[in-house]
Amino acid sequence: MSDDDQKRSESQDPWTQGPERTPEQAREERETRKAPRVEERAESAETLRERQRLQQMEMMDRWIGGVLTEQRRSRRWKLFFRFLFAALILASLSATLYSLLSGPPGSGAAAGPHLGVVKVRGVIDSESPASADRIVTGLKRAWEAEESEAVVLHIDSPGGSPVQSQRIFDEIMRLRAEGGKPIIAVIEDVGASGAYYIAAAADEILVAPASLVGSIGVISASFGFEEAMERLGVERRVFAAGDNKAFLDPFSELAPEQRQFWQSVLATTHRQFIDAVKEGRGDRLSDDDRLFSGLVWSGEQAVELGLADGIGSLGGLARERLPEPKVRDYTPRLDPFERFSRQFGRVAMELMGVPRADSPLRYQLP
Repeated sequence: MSDDDQKRSESQDPWTQGPERTPEQAREERETRKAPRVEERAESAETLRERQRLQQMEMMDRWIGGVLTEQRRSRRWKLFFRFLFAALILASLSATLYSLLSGPPGSGAAAGPHLGVVKVRGVIDSESPASADRIVTGLKRAWEAEESEAVVLHIDSPGGSPVQSQRIFDEIMRLRAEGGKPIIAVIEDVGASGAYYIAAAADEILVAPASLVGSIGVISASFGFEEAMERLGVERRVFAAGDNKAFLDPFSELAPEQRQFWQSVLATTHRQFIDAVKEGRGDRLSDDDRLFSGLVWSGEQAVELGLADGIGSLGGLARERLPEPKVRDYTPRLDPFERFSRQFGRVAMELMGVPRADSPLRYQLP
């Protein structure tokens, strides 16, 4: 067949031209033409399923990788915190052991004539570094040290507990009555309220010109929430035996007779403070009516009022009293582990709502 005949044969209509076919032949021819298409579709479906399976495996690998990474990160943080906790425990034990082995301050070899210093820092409280037990222990050590020429109370405190302040005052007055060694109070930034209560027992008080001194008074502060409770529709349920057992409850109304009684308690405590200052300072106090009103004075004003004896500092005092200025700190060291356990116990009590037994009365600068 020539090329022209082949072209004419391909251009012929299979339905109207060309050789005649039976229905069976036409059906077989159609099925023959469809077979490759079915195979192509089957192959395409298999390829799609394989692609989906590979994608699922890839997603699973990424998910497993993310889980493993997060687990490794979590283990690293756990190890970090475990090492940190172990380091803190080791540091606390080391500090405690060092404190026990090194002995109390001033117990080593003699360092020649010096001033025995006891620091009063921060709020005066039974649970604070400026507790009566700690300050009294330091006073005894400095007093008993043979080469300490004088005992110096180095004060920087706004005051605090009346009971703790009274205990320290009584110990200073006892040592002062024994004689033989001067006790000098040196006030830095603040020596107010309970801190001044302590300083008043010393033989001499030195201040800086801008020190805050005085605040001879008593304070008891709280809030009254009874109207706020009523507006919020909250009922306060307090069970007490005794008509006045809960009279300091900030959520209950304070009756006039209760207010008068509490004011009498403050007045009695204030009188104790005034008597102590007069006992310690004697005739050096001026006759100013405002002296015991709770006002706080500058160091320069305090000298003029007789609340202090002069302007000075710890370094200047050492140079004045010793040919070779030396000071030694006799304040007992703080046990870091005990301090941590106390702080932890205090926080735990506050979280559990357990009330503390602190006195509501304070010799403290507001």
